[in-house]
Amino acid sequence: MLLNYLPVLIYMLIALGLMGVMVLLSELVGKKTHTPQKDIPYECGMDPIGDARSRYTVRFYIIAMFFIVFDIEAIFLYPWGVVFKPLGWFGLVEMGVFIAILAVGLAYVWGKGALEWE
Repeated sequence: MLLNYLPVLIYMLIALGLMGVMVLLSELVGKKTHTPQKDIPYECGMDPIGDARSRYTVRFYIIAMFFIVFDIEAIFLYPWGVVFKPLGWFGLVEMGVFIAILAVGLAYVWGKGALEWE
C-alpha cells in the first residue's frame, strides 16, 4: 500500500530540491546591496508614516462584519440557484425567509446609525 504513495514522495522530494536550488542560486548570484531607501518597509507603494499600531474605530469592524455577512449570503445563494427547479416553491419560500432575516438585521443596524461613517 505504501508503494502507491511513492510517486507523491518522489514529486515532493523533487519540488523541495528545486526550491532549495533556487534559493541557493539566488543567494550566490544575486546582488546584496543594502541602502536605507531599500531597507524601509514597503506598504502599497507609499512611504510608511506614523505608528504601525494605530487604532481603528468600532465602526470599521462593524462594516467589515457586514461584508462578511453578505459574502456568506452570496455563498448560500449560489447553490440555491443551481438547484432551484427541484426545490420548487418550498425552496423559494425558504430563501425568501433567509433574505428577509438578513434584511431585518440590516434595517435594524441602519436604523441605529451604525452605517454612518463619521
